[in-house]
Amino acid sequence: MPERKREAPPPATAAGLLRFFEDETSGIQIDPIYIVIGTVAFIVVSMLIRFFL
Repeated sequence: MPERKREAPPPATAAGLLRFFEDETSGIQIDPIYIVIGTVAFIVVSMLIRFFL
């Protein structure tokens, strides 16, 4: 029975795991910083409403 060579696993890019940023999709594209700013603003407004009402 011949011996099997131990091969290193292929890099993650070969499996397509790091290529999702290259895909172009149709629809609305929003910069992530706007999502973060909107979330923080929503939290602040919610806290202000809770404390002052």
